[in-house]
Amino acid sequence: MSELPSIADREGERLQKVLARVGVGSRRVVEDLIAAGRISVNGEIAILGARVQVDHDVVEVDGTQLSLKADAVTYLLNKPRGVITTASDPQGRPTVVEIVPDEPRVYPVGRLDLDTEGLLLLTNDGAMAHRLTHPSFAIEKEYLAHVEGIPSRASLRQLREGIELDDGLTAPAAAATVGPGLIRLTIHEGRNRQVRRMCEAVGHPVRRLVRTRIGPLMDQRLKPGEFRRLTTEEVLE
Repeated sequence: MSELPSIADREGERLQKVLARVGVGSRRVVEDLIAAGRISVNGEIAILGARVQVDHDVVEVDGTQLSLKADAVTYLLNKPRGVITTASDPQGRPTVVEIVPDEPRVYPVGRLDLDTEGLLLLTNDGAMAHRLTHPSFAIEKEYLAHVEGIPSRASLRQLREGIELDDGLTAPAAAATVGPGLIRLTIHEGRNRQVRRMCEAVGHPVRRLVRTRIGPLMDQRLKPGEFRRLTTEEVLE
């Protein structure tokens, strides 16, 4: 495969214009970011006057890849209980994709099971989806679990140190009691029904489960069934 031309010699749109269009900031703000060496194109530090091809180039701001698609969008949804985390369901049950706008078409990142509520991301931004799901990024996910019984210190210690499940030992987690029968649990893995299985393994089956945070993203204002579009600043976090 031939190497890409230097960003100083390529055809395409001016970098300042493209990044201003996708919401990084005004052209002046983008120029300041370029001058500070905080933007790269295909691994090469960008310079003022650089041009990019939005369909091919990889642009990063402070090391975070940014989609240049004009219709790139990521929604933060508060998933209600009883809604399927999929694009379609042969049984005719309601899906998360039906809650957000039809266009542009987006897909859920990760999964919340039918009975689990809380924050879920839907996007058409491949770089964003990769960053959220690839194990190397270890994105934290925080849950509030209403469980049967009152967890002991020993149970919490087990959750923190790792639980042996049928698909292996879980990674260390953050676990704390925040109320009677209420555990705040933070994990960075994405196994199927992981939190439910962990709690059941220590003798406290989950009655209700709500995801309250994905990485730095939280929004207590979103009611079940409500969603909002992420800002460019949130996408870059």
